[in-house]
Amino acid sequence: MNEPTTTDQGGARPLTAPARPADGLRRMASAVLGDLRAVDGALYAAVAATPTPTLDRALRRLSHAADHSKISFAIAGALALGGSRQRRAALVGVGAIAVASTSANLLGKRLVRRDRPDREAARVTVDRHVPMPTSASFPSGHTASAVAFATAVGTVLPAASGPLGALAGAVGYSRIHTGVHYPGDVAAGAVLGIASAAAALALASARLPASYGSGRPRPSRAR
Repeated sequence: MNEPTTTDQGGARPLTAPARPADGLRRMASAVLGDLRAVDGALYAAVAATPTPTLDRALRRLSHAADHSKISFAIAGALALGGSRQRRAALVGVGAIAVASTSANLLGKRLVRRDRPDREAARVTVDRHVPMPTSASFPSGHTASAVAFATAVGTVLPAASGPLGALAGAVGYSRIHTGVHYPGDVAAGAVLGIASAAAALALASARLPASYGSGRPRPSRAR
């Protein structure tokens, strides 16, 4: 299609209409997105091509154990048996999972609709395989929920932030290692998890008494 033209006042020379800034921004964004997808695919292929027989079984089991946040819920259950501070951590952790899971599955996956990686074409060894989900690939719901739980609980119980953060990172990587997610899906899931934890913590602060989980008794009211 020919570009729209105008003529000068004498009508002799056609003048090309200047490109709109929005068109240039769209082209730039499309080019950047294409480059990021290329890097994402290259990282996925590199992980798939790296032999790690010692890690394959452990990461496959971890990825499966993280289905439906089973690991996080088990930890929350153990925390709920402790004192008030541990119960608060368990409560906000479960709340963060709820926010992350809802955001990932009902918003992110439906809006982006990214196809899952082609595990066979990448030659991901069968020893790593877990069932390939039928949902969209972006973002990683496993990662979002694990990071949300780790961030929320670690905020209430700082001593738990290191171990839970390492566990969440391992869960996220296991989804790449087993071939069901691109690295970009996992990175987006981690960002979503942090945001979900912040939302859950803010809601808990607004709804729960300030003394709940602080270890201090609530002040009694004068009668």
